[in-house]
Amino acid sequence: MTLRVLWKIKNIWGFKIKFIDLNIQYKKIQTNIDNDILKILENGDFIFGDKVQELEEKLAKYTNVSECITCASGTDALLIPLIANGISTGDAIFTTNFSFFATTEVISHLGATPIFVDVENDTFNISPELLEVEIKKVLQEGKLTPKAIISVDLFGQLADYNLIEKIAHKYNLFLIEDAAQSFGASINMNKACSFGDVAATSFYPAKPLGCYGDGGAIFTNNKKLANIYRSIRVHGQGKDKYDNVRIGLNSRLDTIQASVLLNKLEIFDNELISRNNIADYYSKNLKKIVQIPLIRKNNISSWAQYSILLDSEKDRNGLAEYLHSKNIPTAVFYKKPFNKLDLYTKQSNKKFNISSKLSKTILSLPMHPYLSKEDQNMVISYIVKYLK
Repeated sequence: MTLRVLWKIKNIWGFKIKFIDLNIQYKKIQTNIDNDILKILENGDFIFGDKVQELEEKLAKYTNVSECITCASGTDALLIPLIANGISTGDAIFTTNFSFFATTEVISHLGATPIFVDVENDTFNISPELLEVEIKKVLQEGKLTPKAIISVDLFGQLADYNLIEKIAHKYNLFLIEDAAQSFGASINMNKACSFGDVAATSFYPAKPLGCYGDGGAIFTNNKKLANIYRSIRVHGQGKDKYDNVRIGLNSRLDTIQASVLLNKLEIFDNELISRNNIADYYSKNLKKIVQIPLIRKNNISSWAQYSILLDSEKDRNGLAEYLHSKNIPTAVFYKKPFNKLDLYTKQSNKKFNISSKLSKTILSLPMHPYLSKEDQNMVISYIVKYLK
């Protein structure tokens, strides 16, 4: 019986490839996770239990950063450093025009103004060249005070921190690495979450390292800043929880989520290898059909997404509909760049040629460490069939 016939039989039986398969992963570590959660329930060790401190220590060691501060979400991991830095109305924060909304949302929450920068046409990360152009424009206009840069590691590949860090230093700007999608990635053996003045990551379940709810973490080598972040995440507490020395948040990672992450961290490097093997196989078989992701020299991506580019919006939408008809899920990250949102109409007159094109032509394929070669072959086969 041929592989193609087997695919057809599976489709008749309601077969569907999962975009992200967390169930397979859970089964691999189920016993340890179940036992750990049961102990937490028996001990009532729900908030700031021993597992939280253990996780922070292991994450800091993994990223080779001295301080790790867990919190309730990746969004809070971005927000807390901005609060600590006194960001407010009249401040300009420079960031990518092409990312998940949380990246710009945290800026607007504090009354500051996000200044969007277009992305590179091959990595989809913020363009260092255009970043400096935008900084100079704001300085020349004199209406806002440049304060910080939030650089996103989109889809798992690190941004060009060699250049971005130089720009941040040149203009005395606080640099935040938004590593929500890149935990585990590296460049020249330097891990994600180790760049800039501070880094933020997310443990949302769909992330390369995800928990079973919301969670996030902040990374820095500045102990003074780290202590302020720890204070902010617990209502701005000082010596104890009733000594409030600043306005803060309620943003703690609970002990159950910490235990889940500790178990997942044990298998994370093997999953990272698997993600890269799966991405390589996609690229090898699709490079003559579509534009495949570019991974820069000496970079290792954590492959939060595997995203291809089609020639037009019509081609993208047509392929997505065709794959869905074959029970193959896809996703579009992101349908609207920030400048196209009604919330940011003041920047709608600026040109963002690359992010505008990406939003119309990008399509993300199933990607997780347990995606089988058979399932990949099915995805590839249908893409080739449709486009040829």
